[in-house]
Amino acid sequence: MLIIKNLCKKFNSAVILDSVSLRVERGEVALLLGKSGVGKSTLLRILNSLDKADSGLVTVDGKMLDLSANQSNLTIGMIFQQWNLFDHLTVEQNITLPLEKVLQKSKIEAHAIAHKLLVQYGLETKADDSIMQLSGGQKQRLAIARALALNPKVLCADEPTSALDPLLTHFVAENIQQLAQEGLTVLVASHDTALISQLNCTIYLMEAGKIVETAKSEAFRAHKEQYPLIHKFVGNH
Repeated sequence: MLIIKNLCKKFNSAVILDSVSLRVERGEVALLLGKSGVGKSTLLRILNSLDKADSGLVTVDGKMLDLSANQSNLTIGMIFQQWNLFDHLTVEQNITLPLEKVLQKSKIEAHAIAHKLLVQYGLETKADDSIMQLSGGQKQRLAIARALALNPKVLCADEPTSALDPLLTHFVAENIQQLAQEGLTVLVASHDTALISQLNCTIYLMEAGKIVETAKSEAFRAHKEQYPLIHKFVGNH
């Protein structure tokens, strides 16, 4: 379980996160919805020690995370908007390198973990290919596999459907739902309202660094009028 309490972040005088609090159970998907600049990506970056929080508390399964320093935290994984794959490495090496460098796995152990994930995500025939030979959907799957290789408890996805066509968007949504069903806690930051119809999730609408409205996706789909702010956002996008 992920618990965030009163998370705050400023850049100079600009308030990016304003006392954000939420609780995401194991096996649950949290959809951080909102336009660009409302703090969605910053929240994910703080969870992954890529940015520092000014104040607030974050716990994963009861263990408090250190938010005051850029300290590696292996309980939370990240899938970046542009995937951030290593273009100079092969598909398999994109998975084995972090395993060897971060988790100190042997080459044999790293290869075994990578092979299992490549089979799981339909990339086993691409193991020795360069990243440039992959399609957008294949890069997405590799980014997920690389994040899962480190065995996180929480997985963050920043704009995972950005610039994807509807078919790939549906595929990504299926992957996210499957990860939750396997027991991961998943946070998705997105402005893509199509995900509301494709995910069983809790929607957190963000504006100006705050969560301004929350709804279960099933409840929102059935009674949109009860969630006016989310309804308005969806209608404008």
